[in-house]
Amino acid sequence: MSSPSSSSPDLPTGLTDPASAEPVELPLHALLSPIGTATGNATEIRPIIPEDDDPLHALVTELRNYQHELELQNEVLNYSQAVAESASERFETLFASIPLPLLVVDEYDLVVQANAMAHRAFQPTEKDRLLINFKPFVHEQDALRVEQAFEHARSTGRAEVHEVVFQITDNEQLRGDLHVAGVAVPQQSGPSTLQYLCAVVNQGPLLAERQALQERNQQLYASERRLESVINSALDAIICLDSRQRITVFNPTAAALFLCSPNDALGKPLEQFLPDASRALAFAPLTTQAVLGEMTGITSNGLEIPVEVSISFERHANGDTTTVFARDLTSRKRAEAQRGALENQLRESHKMQAVGTMAGGIAHDFNNIVGAILGNVELAKADCLDNPAAQESLREIEKAGRRARDLVRQILTFSRNDQPERRPVQVREIMLDTARLLRVSLPPAIELQVHDPVGKLPLLLADPTQVEQALFNLCNNAMQALGDERGEIQLKVFCLTPDSYHCERMGLPVAEYMVFMVQDSGPGMDATTQRRIFEPFFTTKPVGQGTGLGLSVVHGVMRTHGGAVDVHSEPGHGSCFMLYFPVSADCPAEQSAPSSAPAASSPVTPNPAAAERHVIYVDDDQALVFLFQRLLRRRGYQVSGFTDPREAVAALQADPTRYDLLVTDYNMPGFSGVDLLMQVREIHPALPVALASGYVTAEIEQAALAAGAKALIHKPNDVQEFCMTVHELLNP
Repeated sequence: MSSPSSSSPDLPTGLTDPASAEPVELPLHALLSPIGTATGNATEIRPIIPEDDDPLHALVTELRNYQHELELQNEVLNYSQAVAESASERFETLFASIPLPLLVVDEYDLVVQANAMAHRAFQPTEKDRLLINFKPFVHEQDALRVEQAFEHARSTGRAEVHEVVFQITDNEQLRGDLHVAGVAVPQQSGPSTLQYLCAVVNQGPLLAERQALQERNQQLYASERRLESVINSALDAIICLDSRQRITVFNPTAAALFLCSPNDALGKPLEQFLPDASRALAFAPLTTQAVLGEMTGITSNGLEIPVEVSISFERHANGDTTTVFARDLTSRKRAEAQRGALENQLRESHKMQAVGTMAGGIAHDFNNIVGAILGNVELAKADCLDNPAAQESLREIEKAGRRARDLVRQILTFSRNDQPERRPVQVREIMLDTARLLRVSLPPAIELQVHDPVGKLPLLLADPTQVEQALFNLCNNAMQALGDERGEIQLKVFCLTPDSYHCERMGLPVAEYMVFMVQDSGPGMDATTQRRIFEPFFTTKPVGQGTGLGLSVVHGVMRTHGGAVDVHSEPGHGSCFMLYFPVSADCPAEQSAPSSAPAASSPVTPNPAAAERHVIYVDDDQALVFLFQRLLRRRGYQVSGFTDPREAVAALQADPTRYDLLVTDYNMPGFSGVDLLMQVREIHPALPVALASGYVTAEIEQAALAAGAKALIHKPNDVQEFCMTVHELLNP
């Protein structure tokens, strides 16, 4: 037994006694204890110090102490083993249940361990290849990057590779981020081996979401472009306002409507362009849409324009916005005005047509009266050749009757729709002839200026008498409008192609027209007078100074020639009448032909054979029947007069060969002259028939000639003219 000064059984080997500073030998139990636990327990386990110096007893005591220490060490080892097993179980549980594919790969690319997520990702079905090696699953385009990642993990302990494509099957791929961690595994003998813990973060859902977001962004961008295109190409002005009611969008239509560029309009208040619409912005909390209707907009230069406005209110998290839609009503207003003018023109046309029909009916009855007067005057003059006073009275009656006949002809010129007898004429000659007639009655204070045509004008295909009558009436009205005041009347002619608006307003096709213009410096007319100037018998002259048929005749002349009359007049600025005659492209050159007007016929000398000729005269007016019976009987003809056409048919059926000529009126109550003509043709086909009417239109003439009429007699006519027609029909 050594002394305490030389050795101490309480200190392990390698430790020194503080008092002696010499190494102290460790007991046996200390030598057998694990490193790190012996020193710790040496302070707690106290060796049993023998009370005596018996060596055997001391050895037993030492063995007991050693046994006690072994038991404590076993408890520590059991605890450490339990802790290690618990940690291993936790690692295995974590490795198996983590929601990521995890693989442990050795240095030879052999999969040592893989969790269920890895098997599900890399081996979806049993028919797929086994998860034995890891790198064969890497797509060839990413193989180099993965290999570099393993090398980097070998040297630094960890590495990452993003968006690696793993080819699972021929048709299935896995795209994800690869995280590699190098782990050194110690071995019982030899150096430790290196293994790699590989974690695959599947980026497929994230990439799909990212792609969906990109597609959504592209759709939003395309939608914005489409919306911008719609706004920029809209026919309505679109103005967007922010929460401060400042303009943020000003499309090109708005720029053209308000005459302001978008750059100048942005940031300005709405009331600068739509003052009335800006007041409606206060209703934004109450509604989402509002139709404000028609209101007035203001352009950048201060002009007022009619617009139709509607507003849309949108509420957003970052503030409210307002969209204003403004539609230009200028074209609509112009179209409405044009439509109103056309409606007025149509009403005037219908009114003129109705008045013309009425005038034709009046002319028919008036013709009979005038014809009876003139015929009886002619007979009376022949009966009192030796009475100068009676002759003078009869001449005055005849003069008044002829004036009445001329008045009827003016009414017929206005009312009839038959085509005039046209021939190529020079417009300059028409103007000069009209001026020659006017200067006879032109007051000294009024100057008539006839302007020569500018350039060479084509020939006009028209009835020269009717054209002169229209110009004469216009100039005569101008003279009466000037009265005793000093003024001038200008007569011009030129060729013109009106635009579509003026042609539509006058009811004419777009073409070239010969225009006669009669302009005066008189007092002019107001709008009310202009609307009625073409009505028959409308006049502004005092009673007894005008018939009111002058402009009606002008209207009738233009209608029969396929033209129109236009008037421009303002109170205090005179009047201007323009006659539009259509220009014929194939109008022949003017030919000098002898006048076809018949010479005044001499009284018909009774033919001895006339007594054998029998004439039937049919008219619903008893006065005309009586008149023409007397006229024809004085010339030696036998005459049978009837006021009822049915009686004439009955007489003809009784003895068809007795009669040599039938003269019938066209317009009779319930029985027209054409109807009578057709019945006569059935009874006596060879009997010549003449129709008389005061209102002979082109339709009437065609119907009469088609039915077999030999002649048309216009009423009222002269006695000599009527007798000459009868003579020609009886002596062809």
